[in-house]
Amino acid sequence: MELFCLCVLFSVALVPTLAGDGQVTFVSELSSKPAQRLSKYGWYGNVRLQRFHIPEDTAIARWVFSASKSQGYHCGQHKVFIHLRAGAPPVINPLGLVFPNTTHWTPCLNLTLPVTSQSSTTFNLSYPTPGDWFVAAHLPEDDGRIEQKGFPSCTYFFQPQLSIRRAVDTPVLQKNVVLHQIASPLEPARLKFYVPEFASSLSVSVSNCLSEEKPASGSCSLVLRLGSDSLTEGLMSVNCTGISCSAVLPNPPWGTWLRVVVESSQEARTVAFNIVSDYTVGCKPDSLGLAADDDLNKLRRSSSLSNSTLAANSSFVAVNLSASLLPSSCIWNIPVLDEQLDVLSHKFTPGSNVSVTSTHPTLLMYPLHAQSTGGSLNLKLALNATNVTLANSSSVAACFSPRVPVLQLNQSDSCPSGLFGGFGVSINNSSPTAVVHVPFPESTTWYLSLQLLCSRSDCGDVSAVSVVPEVSVSACIDSCGANGECTLLRSFSYLYASCVCKAGWSGWGCTDDTNAQSYTHQVFATLLLTLSNLCFLPAIVVAVRRFYFTEASVYLFTMFFSTFYHACDQPGVAVMCIMDYDALQYCDFLGSVCSIWVTILCMARVADTVKYTLFMLGTLLIAMSMQLDRKGLWNMLGPILCAFLVMVTMWVYRGVRRKHCYPPSWRRWVFYLIPGALCALIGVCVYIFAETEDNYFYTHSLWHVLVATCVVFLLPPRHKKGGVVSWAEYCRLNWTWHRCWGWFGSPKICGYTLCPSKSDELHTVT
Repeated sequence: MELFCLCVLFSVALVPTLAGDGQVTFVSELSSKPAQRLSKYGWYGNVRLQRFHIPEDTAIARWVFSASKSQGYHCGQHKVFIHLRAGAPPVINPLGLVFPNTTHWTPCLNLTLPVTSQSSTTFNLSYPTPGDWFVAAHLPEDDGRIEQKGFPSCTYFFQPQLSIRRAVDTPVLQKNVVLHQIASPLEPARLKFYVPEFASSLSVSVSNCLSEEKPASGSCSLVLRLGSDSLTEGLMSVNCTGISCSAVLPNPPWGTWLRVVVESSQEARTVAFNIVSDYTVGCKPDSLGLAADDDLNKLRRSSSLSNSTLAANSSFVAVNLSASLLPSSCIWNIPVLDEQLDVLSHKFTPGSNVSVTSTHPTLLMYPLHAQSTGGSLNLKLALNATNVTLANSSSVAACFSPRVPVLQLNQSDSCPSGLFGGFGVSINNSSPTAVVHVPFPESTTWYLSLQLLCSRSDCGDVSAVSVVPEVSVSACIDSCGANGECTLLRSFSYLYASCVCKAGWSGWGCTDDTNAQSYTHQVFATLLLTLSNLCFLPAIVVAVRRFYFTEASVYLFTMFFSTFYHACDQPGVAVMCIMDYDALQYCDFLGSVCSIWVTILCMARVADTVKYTLFMLGTLLIAMSMQLDRKGLWNMLGPILCAFLVMVTMWVYRGVRRKHCYPPSWRRWVFYLIPGALCALIGVCVYIFAETEDNYFYTHSLWHVLVATCVVFLLPPRHKKGGVVSWAEYCRLNWTWHRCWGWFGSPKICGYTLCPSKSDELHTVT
């Protein structure tokens, strides 16, 4: 359960930053997350992800990262790797693996924290970007060793905490309204300015600077900062040296508050100044008005009409539908239908075919909510040139950018957009399709800008072309392909997804084949793990020959389900599942423990009534414990200890009663019990200490062989006073005569059953 502590201390900090109407008041907010156990990194599921929220007008954010390790067990010193990113979970690549083609991601801040008994480090960030921030932590690369659950091991814990200072009455800059401010090195002037949609540029000017220490100098000596710090982008700084200066920001972020901070660049100098802001709207689509209309049905009808007539006259349909939606002379803003299909699954559908011209850009907006940042944002842009063919020198340029669109496109793939960058692509006749994958996209509005570019001043006979933009949110890139599976992960209430690669494949989308297993290797591993279970056949034969039919049925059950469980458990293409994987795993684990249980009880040589009662009772208890915790240590250790206790008790009782060691024969000890115990001991050591992900199919197959072999050695001979029991004698003592004779080919006598009497060897006819 998430431990979240939020304290608002209104009297903690009152920092007097003088504004035109008073002071800026700061309050403190604290948040903490519970300590989580760290894992060695093998894939993104080993990462411990925590989410923090930074509100608007936050001046300073201070993270405290604490790491500790368990006491009482010898643990080496490890390093904890910490990753920090704004807006979405950090995209990391600690192993240096290959990303899928056409994948673009934003780098994050990486920190390293050495772990002693108790270690901590702090990270301070001024002017942080408001919104969600994500902290990811993990240990170094996994060494591949398979640790059995329940054994002591080194445990490392990580806990992040956040403390912020937030302004509650930040002065607001209005367009062309002059404010008088005072700034010092320790008390900068903090303001904010709202940027409306379709703003093409923004300017902030500082003038009439006057220093209180040197009033005659006439120098501002100020640092003007615009935007918020997201660690990789989003902040613009201008050094002012004269009595006035300006900062011009092209393509500012739309529909958001922009932070403006003015600081004095010289120590012990306070500067008074005037500040004013302005913005320009270069191009805006025409208004649709407020007429009551069913826009949703219109978009669906338009989309259906476009799809049905696309092959016949795609260019004509696209131009007419786009123009009817928004007949603007400078920009076409095409509405988009957002359909949520499932968890981390969205589909964005344009209301019509998208027409692109060379005179003005075409714009599509894709609002991305916070619950979609745990997946992958995918763009597939295709050129529809059924009736219109582009010239060899012409192309359609596209820019896919967050927070702000790029409305001035060029031939390069870069998308400069002021404070934030985008991902540029282009399509033409030779390359009619372009794909962009963005893992863990930011939670904001994404913009797709399109424009037709020609080498000459005009594009010849082509006035507009039709393109098909397919934008969607999926859990993983290409569903991890054929070499992996997409797994949904959860950090408290936040959902995200990552690929689990198979058969040695690795990478963010399971496309790195550096250590990939060949098909021959996969088949060999599958055959080795499955056919090694045939070593139970000698144990079954020995059990049947010694008339341990219950034990033989348990061994047969174990052999069957272990064989098909390992055939279904393979990571590659050599897989065969005869039933549900979970059912096969349960039966395999149950049969393995029950085989050990019945074998040791059989060695105890208790009375048949007691033995079969213990068989049934133990099996029921083992089945219950398997359901509670299938891989728990005590699921196997508990039955072994109980059965061993019963066996030792019976052996000691017989030894004391007969006044000599039990079993009495030294040959039984030398040729059976000691070799069987050694096989069991070696098998347990291999199973617990030697298994790794690389040698698993070797070591686990050896475990199968050793366990089956120890059963052959340890299974006792059939007990009977006076000598060895023959098959006919066993039938005479235990079964009805007609069953045994039926096995040897003799028919029943007139349909009657001969019932043996063990006391006087007489038979009666019933």
